[in-house]
Amino acid sequence: MAAEVTLWSDYVSPYAFVAKAWAYGLEQDYDIALKWRPYTLDIASFQGSVAERDPHHWRRVRYAYMDARRFANKQGLTLMGPKKIYFARPINAGMLYAERHGAFRAYNDLAFDRFWRRAVDPENVEAVEALLAEAGAPAGFAAFLAGEGGAEHDRLRGEAEASGIFGVPTFVFEGELFWGGDRVGLLRERLQEKGVPQKIAGAAGRSVINRPWSEWLPRGS
Repeated sequence: MAAEVTLWSDYVSPYAFVAKAWAYGLEQDYDIALKWRPYTLDIASFQGSVAERDPHHWRRVRYAYMDARRFANKQGLTLMGPKKIYFARPINAGMLYAERHGAFRAYNDLAFDRFWRRAVDPENVEAVEALLAEAGAPAGFAAFLAGEGGAEHDRLRGEAEASGIFGVPTFVFEGELFWGGDRVGLLRERLQEKGVPQKIAGAAGRSVINRPWSEWLPRGS
């Protein structure tokens, strides 16, 4: 049975956005079952509303977007800072709906890309429905969100917090948390230490077993 790694993510987190490719890389290189789960950040509750933020908070916010944009640029991604604070429950619950209907990968890529191009409102249910349809999922998301899907989203959020999750992206392996995409190298080390089987990397069949974790830090693709 493949080792299980859970990844808690939020489509409106810039760091979750730039970590997406590194998460995909884990699946390519290790015999793992990577379970994506939504953890919707209530940004205003821990960073304050826009009106409440002082100069110190704004310096932190500006740096965070600048920092994430550096990683995005290395991957050829567009990262445009959002114009407001979002509570992205609809678009994050869309992850669960896409998984249920075999459209996760397409939806995951679209949701991240469109939000960071300012091309989708993550709070708008109709906009999320359109995104799901484009990814290949059937109609029915609004009812899903209003019923079992919304309940599942909220249950998972509670589960995450009970297990110690406080931000995204957070990878969890055997109960150990790795917060931030730049911790993927440490997670790779742990997978190797635990003897998780590795796959063959590259067309030439080069083994990745002895590759140092520092090589997995962000770089141009």
